[in-house]
Amino acid sequence: MSTSPWRDVSLTGWGRTARADSKAARPERQSALRAALESSNGKPVLAFGAGRSYGDAALNSGGYALLTERLDRLISFDSATGELVAEPGVTFETLMRVLLPRGWLVPVTPGTAFATLGGAVANDVHGKNQEAAGNFSDHLQWIEVLTAKGEVVRASAQENADLFAATVGGIGLTGIITALSLRLQRVPGNAAMVKLRRLPDLDAVVEGLTTPHPDTPYSVAWIDALAGGRNLGRGVLELAAPAEEPLPEQAVKARGLPVDLPGFVLSGPTVRAFNEMYWRRVPAGGTERPTHWRSFLYPLDAIHQWNRMYGKAGFHQFQCVVPQDEAPAAVRGLLETLGKAGRASFLAVLKAMGREGRGDLSFSMPGLTLAVDIPNRPGVDELLTRLERQTLDAGGRVYLAKDSHLSPDGFRAMYPRLAGFQAALKKWDPDGKFMSDMARRLKIREGGAA
Repeated sequence: MSTSPWRDVSLTGWGRTARADSKAARPERQSALRAALESSNGKPVLAFGAGRSYGDAALNSGGYALLTERLDRLISFDSATGELVAEPGVTFETLMRVLLPRGWLVPVTPGTAFATLGGAVANDVHGKNQEAAGNFSDHLQWIEVLTAKGEVVRASAQENADLFAATVGGIGLTGIITALSLRLQRVPGNAAMVKLRRLPDLDAVVEGLTTPHPDTPYSVAWIDALAGGRNLGRGVLELAAPAEEPLPEQAVKARGLPVDLPGFVLSGPTVRAFNEMYWRRVPAGGTERPTHWRSFLYPLDAIHQWNRMYGKAGFHQFQCVVPQDEAPAAVRGLLETLGKAGRASFLAVLKAMGREGRGDLSFSMPGLTLAVDIPNRPGVDELLTRLERQTLDAGGRVYLAKDSHLSPDGFRAMYPRLAGFQAALKKWDPDGKFMSDMARRLKIREGGAA
């Protein structure tokens, strides 16, 4: 009887356009994690968390995948300082369920509560409050990383700083995160006070996002990416702050999509009709209402496996950030390209960013970030190439956590701190133990300093 922890699996990114056949182990203890790494027989290894990266960032075709979902323990929590120590498989959903009733909220969170903390480090995620709170890594005290040598190394901004900068946003290429320390924020209750404003065009949306709003640290705009002419860029702006009064707790009743939806559901006329209805749901004079943090931060989590709405062919999510000075014209150009192609879905979001991330490959920069789902249909490669070119021309970059199509040359032009990242890889993983399909596609390890 074999005692090997490895089993054949087929994994996919959240967009379902990237797939990988690998061998996978699912350790439950740190000792089993180390043993699995040692038994990988020289094959490339990569951690795989909740599978919420859209493209191939967490995939390792022909190699080994270390599934971290059972490394999900809350190790300690200091109720005086808000400092949490946890394993990498802990999800934002767990923290929402366990710590929000005690008055603590994760200060930076991605758009789904089902992502893991390890994944949040590996992608240096941002939230709807990036201008005010920065990235996930801005709230990390330290991380511990199982390196290629089989050693667990603690890293922070002060200790092994090169490993810290390479691991936050480093898409899993420096090692396996085994633990992290994160400082949470106090909130008065379980709700946010959300202001909704219906805006007629892109200029109004950009003005709404970029006008200082210190009393509402959370801001995000839904964009009608198929609207053209004078309506181009029209949207709904949401501004939010912690609400003083809590809402009654309600049972979470998420629904699932039992099957892949047929293509006609997301046809142009259907999406245009939905967008018209969604835009008009907000009164012309705006509205304001308390909303549970869960509903405000994670609206799509109300439908489990919502990625199935794009059918078996899946979808790409294109997310870029463009610098502040170039942002209005650049976003207009991107929306015009999407509108002409008629490929955008009803999921298009614009947010403001206020600062660079701390990692060598962190995505964030001061400016505006546009995210849009694009169904995977013939011609999508040409469209994504055009969007990449426009992003580069504006001095922006594409988000690796969402990417499935970026070119190696585009990647190098967009991430100016790549040399520092490659230097850290050569120090901590000189033989390339940790590898991913994205790293191969973008040639991330190639061309670094000797």
